[in-house]
Amino acid sequence: CSSPKNHAGHCCTLPLCLNGVLVACIFMQLFWNVLHQGGLVLSCCSIHYMQGPYDKPDGFKYLSNRLSEQEAVKPRANRMFFLSIPPNVFLSATGNAVDQARSKSGWTRVIVEKPFGRDSASSKELGMGLAKHLDEDQIYRIDHYLGKELIENLTVLRFSNRVFEPLWSRQYIRNVQIIFSENFGTEGRGGYFDQYGIIRDVIQNHLLQILALFAMEQPVSLDAEDIRNEKVKVLRSMKMVTLDDVVTGQYRARGKLPGYLDDETVPKGSVTPTFSAIAMFINNHRWDGVPFLLKAGKALNKRRAEIRVQFRHVPGNLYRDKQGADPDAACNELVIRIQPKEAIYLKINNKVPGLGLRLDQTRLDLQYQEEYQGELPDAYERLLLDVVNGDKRLFIRCVQPWHVCVLHWLHLVALNCHGKAAQVPCDTAPC
Repeated sequence: CSSPKNHAGHCCTLPLCLNGVLVACIFMQLFWNVLHQGGLVLSCCSIHYMQGPYDKPDGFKYLSNRLSEQEAVKPRANRMFFLSIPPNVFLSATGNAVDQARSKSGWTRVIVEKPFGRDSASSKELGMGLAKHLDEDQIYRIDHYLGKELIENLTVLRFSNRVFEPLWSRQYIRNVQIIFSENFGTEGRGGYFDQYGIIRDVIQNHLLQILALFAMEQPVSLDAEDIRNEKVKVLRSMKMVTLDDVVTGQYRARGKLPGYLDDETVPKGSVTPTFSAIAMFINNHRWDGVPFLLKAGKALNKRRAEIRVQFRHVPGNLYRDKQGADPDAACNELVIRIQPKEAIYLKINNKVPGLGLRLDQTRLDLQYQEEYQGELPDAYERLLLDVVNGDKRLFIRCVQPWHVCVLHWLHLVALNCHGKAAQVPCDTAPC
């Protein structure tokens, strides 16, 4: 894309490394929304599509020349590269983009999509490879789930409401469930998915980042480094995952819906998990003993992503004989529904109106679509605007290898059922 202008008359260009014209056009609509929200003037905008190999410098030289033609009339031009490409070509594409097509008059920033490595060794290799061409402040490792409205609201909910902070600990919370489910399978995408599985594709990225945001201590400020420092402390406090903490599965055919192995792009006999539930523990003063249950799966009964905070029983409950035989059914629960139909609701026990004394569980319910008018911004819109503004609060930094170390344990446990993850060391040195 070329020639969106900010109020100073500078030009911002977004070269795309994407897999097709259609994807590029859909993505560009999001980017126009980002530029509009960022106060940029969108007159004289145009979209161009160029095809070329990732690993050849000549194509990137031509790309740079095309961009320079569009930028020629502007005193300053910024360039943002979005690498939505296979992980095995991250480094070659980044090297060519930066060496051959970096901005000569403004900033150059590169957005890297997950996965950020298969284990600690490959993550370190990726970090060192990117560092050969870019400074750390030019690299934006994107996890689009961190751009979801309810995820960004997570810290606001906790740190700006006095009622929640005292309850956010092992004294009051029995468990925390972070759930991701899709109601469709791989659908022709099995070639990519089978290399990573549900643990790498979802749990190590989306759910582990949500866990860190949920469990972290209050940062010194809203500065990106202060927030990310607190997230790292959570990851470093995690107990090593063992086989006893993990359940995995793979979906099969059901009715007219094909099974995972029925997908022609999936290797025959694959044992890659499409579902996993993992109990994780944080060994610090706030969360000691509280299980964080991370659940993710494909081809389940419905599409949803949510955080469920289940509180402990009321000690010496006066109304236990009115609440049935199952005490768990009467526990308070805070639910943060990330998607679809964003919402926050708290389950409370309440007296049913009438002359008798009968208790029921009801909700204090905030439905975003009802409370707030207008469409919520797409996660990518928010994150791309942050890249334009140089805000890295919702991005992953190179010195966060601990989430890759946790992945290392999870992968060994899920796929090597004959041993314990604790038997294999993990290199946790910064990239």
